[in-house]
Amino acid sequence: MDRQRSRAGKSFVAPNLVAVGLFMLFPLGFSLYLSFHSWDLFRPMRFTGLANYRELFADPMFYIALRNTAVCTALTLVPTVVISLGVAVALNRKLKGIALFRTAVFLPLVASTVAMAVVWRFLFITDDGVLNIVLGRAGVRPVPWLTDPGWALFSLSVVTVWKGVPFATVILLAAMQAVPETLYEAATIDGAGAWRRFRSITLPLLRGALSFVVVITVINSVQAFDQAYALTDGNGGPETGTYVLGIMLFQNAFRFYQVGYAAALAWVVFALLLVLTVLQLRLSRRDM
Repeated sequence: MDRQRSRAGKSFVAPNLVAVGLFMLFPLGFSLYLSFHSWDLFRPMRFTGLANYRELFADPMFYIALRNTAVCTALTLVPTVVISLGVAVALNRKLKGIALFRTAVFLPLVASTVAMAVVWRFLFITDDGVLNIVLGRAGVRPVPWLTDPGWALFSLSVVTVWKGVPFATVILLAAMQAVPETLYEAATIDGAGAWRRFRSITLPLLRGALSFVVVITVINSVQAFDQAYALTDGNGGPETGTYVLGIMLFQNAFRFYQVGYAAALAWVVFALLLVLTVLQLRLSRRDM
């Protein structure tokens, strides 16, 4: 009977393992293989060893993309965590019609990022965009949201925050709803106010969820591509203002046809994210 159950379990798991190997492990291994070769999709591959990595670290555009990605991540991380935490607190209530507000908050999570980025692009138009029209009525001069390098990167961060808040809110709201009500009741009996209950009960019990949100937000910010491409036509924005790592990878792979070079860049980004994730997890465990 145990052997039959074991065989049945393996038969159920086998299709998933095949899918993982075919659609995840094989592409990962092949991209690592490509990173040591020179290939333009048309001529045969040519083994170059570490030449792609040496060329990458000597490329000044890589450091521009790395700087822009780091700034975008810094501008995205704190607002995403703070806003999603505030929204989760607001939605963690038993009020009439709260389900409608939850649905409205989660809509960006299911909407197409490219489509929504195009909508944001119309909002950011300098001359007759909605945002500048509103600012003009308030007596503020038009802001070059997408034509100035600094403002373009800030605009990209705004769209990235808008994209990341719904998912982070889902995680934090689920963690909040898992907190036992008895803890809040006991704190209320002891005379603790709403802020004291949030600071002494909710936040400590949300450390694991907050750590996960921070890691996911950093990963999504470093991998930002679709919103950057839709906002700036995939050319890196004005004066490389939105030239992030995702745009650099796309251009080298599908415009310049330097597939091996793009694969090397992808693995450098993977190593960077791995280091950041491990550091964040160790810091979170030390705080606990």
